[in-house]
Amino acid sequence: MARVDGVIYISCRRDLAPLRSNKIMPNDFLSRLNEGPMLCDGAMGTLLYSKGVFINRCYDELNLSQPELIRGIHQEYLQAGAEIIETNTFGANSFRLSRYSLGDKVREINTAGIRLAREAAKSFDAYVAGSVGPLGVRIEPLGKVALDEAYQSFLEQITAQMEAGADLLILETFVSLEELHQAIRAARTVNSKIPVVAQVTIDEDGNCLDGSTPETFAAKLAGWDVEVLGCNCSVGPVAMLDALERVRAVTDSLLSAQPNAGMPRSVDGRNIYLCSPEYMASYAKKFVAAGVRLVGGCCGTTPEHIRAMKSALRVGEARSTSFQVITKPKTAVAVEPAPLSQRSKLGQKLASGEFATMVEIVPPKGIDIVKEIDGAKYLKSVGVDAVNIPDSPRASARMSNQALSILMQQQIGIETVLHYTCRDRNVLSIQSDLLGASAIGLRNILCITGDPPKLGNYPDATAVFDVDSIGLVNIVHNLNCGLDIGGNPIGTGTNFVVGVGANPGLPDIDEEIRRFEYKVEAGAEYVITQPVFDVELLEGFLRRIEHVRIPVIAGIWPLTSLRNAEFMKNELRVSVPDEIMRRMARATNAEEARAEGVGIAREMLLRLRDVVQGAQISAPFGKYNAAVDVLEVLGSQGGRASAGSSL
Repeated sequence: MARVDGVIYISCRRDLAPLRSNKIMPNDFLSRLNEGPMLCDGAMGTLLYSKGVFINRCYDELNLSQPELIRGIHQEYLQAGAEIIETNTFGANSFRLSRYSLGDKVREINTAGIRLAREAAKSFDAYVAGSVGPLGVRIEPLGKVALDEAYQSFLEQITAQMEAGADLLILETFVSLEELHQAIRAARTVNSKIPVVAQVTIDEDGNCLDGSTPETFAAKLAGWDVEVLGCNCSVGPVAMLDALERVRAVTDSLLSAQPNAGMPRSVDGRNIYLCSPEYMASYAKKFVAAGVRLVGGCCGTTPEHIRAMKSALRVGEARSTSFQVITKPKTAVAVEPAPLSQRSKLGQKLASGEFATMVEIVPPKGIDIVKEIDGAKYLKSVGVDAVNIPDSPRASARMSNQALSILMQQQIGIETVLHYTCRDRNVLSIQSDLLGASAIGLRNILCITGDPPKLGNYPDATAVFDVDSIGLVNIVHNLNCGLDIGGNPIGTGTNFVVGVGANPGLPDIDEEIRRFEYKVEAGAEYVITQPVFDVELLEGFLRRIEHVRIPVIAGIWPLTSLRNAEFMKNELRVSVPDEIMRRMARATNAEEARAEGVGIAREMLLRLRDVVQGAQISAPFGKYNAAVDVLEVLGSQGGRASAGSSL
């Protein structure tokens, strides 16, 4: 997966413009739009649901299996007065269709969607807009789908729509400006002259859901070569009008507005949109008065709403008022994060090249933290640099590791490394958590994706996974630079030392290396490996990451038994050589097994201390003395560990 910063040059098979079979050409649409406001249609999904199509169906596939149903809905909107109808292709991209095992039917479904709309529109002299929605996956930097992968998926969908004869494209309901940018690039690759309407979805404050303000997303969209820009979905007319008035103040681009029929309300288990046709009609006139040229509706709007809006625009003879572009928004400027050495004691060690030691303490399953606090006191007394606190490991319900980290730093004065997972949090709560963690003095963070709930004690619990660890690193790095997830300034930046995980023993090591490269590019500053039992394997990993080398903390696990070794090898996907398994098997009792496990861990630590910059020692079953027994070897061998004299 490669990042794409500029134009990707591809070989187009032919100029697609001659393939258009309809009588209305793109420049005719823009001429018409410049003359005065135009009315688009309303929701497709709302009507399908009202006609008995369950929400677990693939609505886009209905273009093939129930064409008369789709054609009939188009005709209802045209009869109500719509001048533009959108095709039933919102989710007809390879990613969304693959969820229904329809990934190979992208072209067929999109072609059918254009054809059905064209057949319905032929008697109404209306325009057919190819509908293109988000991919339904997170793209980089907040997800694992590359920009080029997103671009190629949009390219496939848009190519099919252009070849089938769309008059224009409506790119709608985008929550990420970067993803919308890839869709725009794809549209321009296919046909540089096709009119493009680019719409983001916003919250009640008017911000795009990636955090971008109206002033920010307006400026970006205006610079990305689109003919019309605006908002759709999510909110009702009031919030959308407020947002578009702010947009109008900073751009002279043509604007569009397709709000929901109000915010949905749950009634008897169903989402009901409560805005009446008359209310929507009154706001249609207000949108046009604010400078909007393309008006329509999204979720909850019906032909009745469109009919009322058409009547209001006709009777009121609404026309856009004059406007003045006041100013262009200032581009958010990232602040330079504090030097690594100034952010935490661990950061200082990493920056200076000193060997750092840390021990893992797992939060309790209840509220009694006496054992964990006593363990932290013990570890500090023997010179351990930091305590590493996982976040509900193996998807088990445990005390908040953030709360335990705070208590340990306040009561013991030892630094903590906070594991932070993507499993339980959306991007908004991630940002809130991290801002709070920084404000209360947590400085060291380990960004990991997290174990899915099905692996834990509550397999029916749901997961979020808005982003994975790569996206999380991007968020933390932005916060360190004084920017939120939308690139907007937040004032003083956070001061996290940003860590990530890596598993040198995965069978697909190429994929692990690729992800590690992205983590470093996103802003990772150190890495903690999975437990190491095979030194040669780790050395091979280190050679392969030399071009993106950051400080490496080796994970060390003192095995407690043969069963423990089998668990590590077969269930946690840790590489445990056969010789290690045989050594653990030779132990005749628990004490011998523990001693052998500590001995193996010491050997690993001694062999690795000159090739890595630190060690994280696990304490199986809360046996902190076992971790200290392992670390003692550094002092006895005169190693370069900072804790050597204390251990």
